[in-house]
Amino acid sequence: MPNGSSPARKLPVNKPQPSGNKAPQLQEITENKGLKKVRNKIKLFSIRLGMDMTFLFLVIVLVIIGIIMMYSASYPSALTYENDSQMYLGKQSIFAVFGFVAMILISYFDYHHFHFLAPFVYLIGLALLIIVLFMPGDPKRWIDFGGIISFQASEVAKFALILAIADWSSKHFREMHTFRYGVLVPVLLLGVYVFLLLREPHYSGIVIMVMLGAVMMFIGGVRLRYFVIAALAIGAVIVYLVATDKLGYAMQRLDGWGQALTYTTEEMWQTTYQTRNSLYAIGSGGIWGLGLGQSRQKFMYIPEAQNDFVFAVVCEELGFVGAVLILLIFVLLVWRGITISMRAKDPFGSMLGTGLSAQIGLQVILNILVITDWLPNTGISLPFFSYGGTSLLMLMAQMGIVLSISRTSNLEKI
Repeated sequence: MPNGSSPARKLPVNKPQPSGNKAPQLQEITENKGLKKVRNKIKLFSIRLGMDMTFLFLVIVLVIIGIIMMYSASYPSALTYENDSQMYLGKQSIFAVFGFVAMILISYFDYHHFHFLAPFVYLIGLALLIIVLFMPGDPKRWIDFGGIISFQASEVAKFALILAIADWSSKHFREMHTFRYGVLVPVLLLGVYVFLLLREPHYSGIVIMVMLGAVMMFIGGVRLRYFVIAALAIGAVIVYLVATDKLGYAMQRLDGWGQALTYTTEEMWQTTYQTRNSLYAIGSGGIWGLGLGQSRQKFMYIPEAQNDFVFAVVCEELGFVGAVLILLIFVLLVWRGITISMRAKDPFGSMLGTGLSAQIGLQVILNILVITDWLPNTGISLPFFSYGGTSLLMLMAQMGIVLSISRTSNLEKI
């Protein structure tokens, strides 16, 4: 060898000894694979790996309580006019099942795809608001498919407006403090819908749309001075319309407002009939209520108690305590939805989720103000409680979007 070096010594290698029994190793591998499959199957119900279970639980609780109370409020009317006390219950339950399926499926749909879908959804809402103008009846609010299914076009339009403004604001969130990006485009998106709603007319829908638009613009970063200017402009328009008597239908809605218990004429007694009986129901419930199913005002005193005035029956049967508990669940739902949204990883998720959660809160507040005569009777439904299959389906699908956002939110799951 060169330089007189000795050949390198090889280190001994400890070769694994063949085992005569490989069964334990194979069994361990099989068990690990099986455990992984089980974990994947229950991922849906995993607090840390799946959707936000707190939000899902609150939605399910509200839907269940809502169906129970809707049935309690509706069976006298259903039995009298349809000869089937469970008619409303059956229809609402079917839509609730479809709504639950839609909510879960949408929760797995990446909400970022709605960036692409936003213009198309807005155009769909626009088309529906135009189609409803050609429907029979007055006011024109419902699209009826041969008596098989019907729905309010404004339900789709509300979602379309939230989505459109969220899409625009997230793409231009650095310029939302300017008039061009923060005010002009969102107001145009809102204004087109408001114009069509005026043609129906659907003033309660306009109120909700305007409030939703304002919320979306505010969280999008629009400066406060623009809201002050808008409020003054809206006030001036209303004064002009009242002075020129161009709000005939709306003024009829104002007749009797605040006079449900102080009517002085036979005409006023008839005008305030529904609101007055709503107040009777709320008052007779007392602290603890008359008991589930024991309402007296739902027996034809409150017309169509299963719709906008269902919460009056809730107050009568469950009392002040039950009503407050239900409102508390609504508060928790809205708070949780906004919390999820504000911790989303992108502005679009924050805007979209906050808008959808705010819609629930706004409708609850407006509905309570109507049934207590703090606002005119304008036909604002109570989310998850008022009868309406397509409305329930839309609401649950929208909650599915919030759940989709929760999968990517920086939120500590509880």
